[in-house]
Amino acid sequence: MNPIKLDAIKPDQTFKGELLLDKSFLLLGSGQKITTELIKNLMTWNITELYIDASATPAPSIAQFTEDTDTDEFITLEKKENEAPKMNTSIKEALAKAQNSSNEKSRLTGVMNVYNEYMSYIHSVYTRFATHGDFNSEDLFETVKELCVFVKENRRYVLRISPSVETRTKNYLVSHAMRSTIFAIVIGLKLHLTFTQLQELGVSCILHEIGMLKLPSYLYLSDKKFSHAERAKIATHPLLGYQVIAQANFDVPIQRAILEHHEHEDGSGYPQNLVSDKISDYAKIISVVCAYEAISSPRNFREARTTYDAMVEMLKNQNSKYNGDVIKALLYSLSIYPIGAYVYLANGKIGQVCDVNPDNPKNPIVQILGETAADGEPRTVETDEGINKIVRVMNKDEARDAVKFLENKSS
Repeated sequence: MNPIKLDAIKPDQTFKGELLLDKSFLLLGSGQKITTELIKNLMTWNITELYIDASATPAPSIAQFTEDTDTDEFITLEKKENEAPKMNTSIKEALAKAQNSSNEKSRLTGVMNVYNEYMSYIHSVYTRFATHGDFNSEDLFETVKELCVFVKENRRYVLRISPSVETRTKNYLVSHAMRSTIFAIVIGLKLHLTFTQLQELGVSCILHEIGMLKLPSYLYLSDKKFSHAERAKIATHPLLGYQVIAQANFDVPIQRAILEHHEHEDGSGYPQNLVSDKISDYAKIISVVCAYEAISSPRNFREARTTYDAMVEMLKNQNSKYNGDVIKALLYSLSIYPIGAYVYLANGKIGQVCDVNPDNPKNPIVQILGETAADGEPRTVETDEGINKIVRVMNKDEARDAVKFLENKSS
């Protein structure tokens, strides 16, 4: 591995090997050009020396990468290849149907349909970049605008949606981007962000993993644990994503959110080891939702932990890794037993958390499985420290078996 001084590097220069930061973080693949913008940024970050690993195999360019990337793992675009994705009529139709739903069950079904349409849209955004290297930023902002309204009006329904294991593992980047964005918007609403800020946050969160598409596809489609060298390459995706977003002329707050979303309050994050007051507000939110979503999502190489476990993990790390105000907003938006979790109650009943208690995140509202109220809707109770106390969270197998049993019983 050979060192090279930054002031000896010229714009558009290429290298016969990978260009690295600190002997571990991949900056550019073999044969890729270094841009004037990147050189300026490295100077701003007081980086004076880089390293060339001539033993590395050449990294594919975007054009080459397209062939190796399983873009059908995202989606097959229904649009013409030269047409950037737009918010299609299916999203608008699904929104209209969800808003006109007359009862709890049909409302949840309608919200799930809208959720899936937004997932498809994010698929198309990622696939468009993988195949063409560009974005329809105007349409992206318009779509996120509609998504913010949708989440605000359907918060307690959309937070109950949990994509299938197949969806999360086969299309992890897209599923992760979608769920993280939902959580980010919910937190933004709790923190009283302006609507413009919510839009910027939503766009940032949808695109926060876009730098992964500049890396070999096996790194984000892998079903195995990563080696140290592979983790080091993955750790370059915030910087790679920043380069993509900066070159696409997104506003600076969005650029910073993507560059800094793996920074930690105590300076232990990357790529710049920033501390609390140096990290952008959007990045602080994305850092929390990105971690929370990742902990509670299954991958081919590990089981998902429950949303309750994920919440406890986040609380343990508040003010060290994660911003305390953001963690508090997450807690009061989802409760300590997050919306969607299945729980055992002290009275022997089984319920699903369906809403938060604004006065106490420890005692959320629970929908009792297999019981209906006088109006025919599912019966709900506010949990407490008595007979309606939550004893514990059910694991995924228990929850699946309980739901299946009640479905069979009612049929």
